[in-house]
Amino acid sequence: MKLLAKYVFVTGGVVSGLGKGVVTASLGHLLRARGVAATLQKIDPYLNVDAGTINPYEHGEVFVTKDGLETDLDIGHYERFLHQDLGRANYVTTGQIYWAVIQRERRGDYLGRTVQVVPHVTEEIKARIRGALEATGSEVVVVEVGGTVGDIEGLPYLEAVRQLRDELPEEDVAVVHLAYLPILSTTGELKTKPAQHSVKELRTAGIQPDFVVARCPTPLPDQLRRKIALFCDVPVDHVIEDRDLPSIYEVPLLLAEEGMDVKLLRRLDLEPRETDLRAWKDFVRRLKNPERFLRIGIVGKYVELHDAYLSLVEALRHAGAALGVSVEIRWISAEQVEKEGEGVLAGVQGIIVPGGFGERGIEGKILAADWARRQGTPYLGICLGMQVAAIAFARNVLGKKNAHSTEFDPHTPDPVIDLLPEQTKVKEKGGTMRLGEYPAELVPGSKIQKAYDQEKINERHRHRYEFNPRYLDLFSRAGFLPSALSPDGRLVEALELRDHPWYVAVQFHPEFRSRPLRPHPLFVSFLRACLSS
Repeated sequence: MKLLAKYVFVTGGVVSGLGKGVVTASLGHLLRARGVAATLQKIDPYLNVDAGTINPYEHGEVFVTKDGLETDLDIGHYERFLHQDLGRANYVTTGQIYWAVIQRERRGDYLGRTVQVVPHVTEEIKARIRGALEATGSEVVVVEVGGTVGDIEGLPYLEAVRQLRDELPEEDVAVVHLAYLPILSTTGELKTKPAQHSVKELRTAGIQPDFVVARCPTPLPDQLRRKIALFCDVPVDHVIEDRDLPSIYEVPLLLAEEGMDVKLLRRLDLEPRETDLRAWKDFVRRLKNPERFLRIGIVGKYVELHDAYLSLVEALRHAGAALGVSVEIRWISAEQVEKEGEGVLAGVQGIIVPGGFGERGIEGKILAADWARRQGTPYLGICLGMQVAAIAFARNVLGKKNAHSTEFDPHTPDPVIDLLPEQTKVKEKGGTMRLGEYPAELVPGSKIQKAYDQEKINERHRHRYEFNPRYLDLFSRAGFLPSALSPDGRLVEALELRDHPWYVAVQFHPEFRSRPLRPHPLFVSFLRACLSS
């Protein structure tokens, strides 16, 4: 029997940041809710091989897949909406494409031919798109084409999409175009002209969209729906409203109300099956109707840029919804803690110090970790948050006043955080950390073991420096105990305070594995402790 191979491409026009990633993730969720084996793929048209070395101010957080690829934050949305782990086949960058083509040219694979964007680059792009289906065993792949239609860097991808439309049967390829309808401030009217021009730009690349999704601040009037259909040459019922909503988790429900999943399946010549969105609706209901409230302080370096901690914020939302709690996040600059002291930490019921890199604000994070220890305030340290907790403990409990990480002080007399011997020779920045999923064994009876309710876990990492095992006995005797270790016992994966209501610091990133319908147990346990504090 011939396996299905259907392709849905999501493009965007007018401006960046419209929410193509959320629409793509929502389509994936709706297709899977109807029993379709769907997967998602993100194309990022930048020349970086991955997102690992990009500053958060440029691209938000770096999300890490199970197999260790550093991606942009949209892959995190995909995993949360699909409730599925994704991998390297689901993320493509121009850097990867050109790297592969140039390597083939150097090996002589092109047999002396002139290597060009068309056909060699476009063929590589099409191979990567097909590869997402093959790698995941899916029937449908929804591909988000990053960037904005008209950007020069996106042209090879649009050409690859055009070629696929020509090469495959009509029912095997669909194009969804997301366009912005602004409100003119002088008249208060929604305007369709920018959307019309973005579709015109898409047509210039040889692609006629099958659906136009109208991102708009208010509901889309029927007369504007008809106008978009007329000028963009799509059926009226293929103009889909995507109005602003309080939560991204409401987008699948809105698209379902618009019937987009049924219409898309029919466009792909697939018979729509029964859907069941009850669990998702229940999650959204609990998210919007909390019974209690918590204020959690996140002490970080990029607190003015919330997308830098996107997975962390979503993990708190998932756990909060499970407990009937609305989590109010208080963003606390680590540099502000350095300048103004620990008084800025007052008024929160829990403290999180998330992962990060660089020396800026490090002393403020150390102070925050120590304040939570002394105050008995629940504390969750993640990656660097574990390392600063170890430094704070060494300085203020063990009396090692100059303890530090060799990342920030190569000459510290007490390197409680240090490189592994095999890491000292690494010179390249990209993809050379401990990345992806690693196993750990939990200490019976520990807080973390009780939270997971299991003995072994697998969690995702993104770091280079480790807790120095030379100090493990000293820490343990003083009450900062290892509660998770690598299977060989060599690496400390978690530490927790013995004489504290809830103080857990982990080397991994639990936020990457939290899902709306399966909140991460560590965040649930942390919020429970905050409710009791």
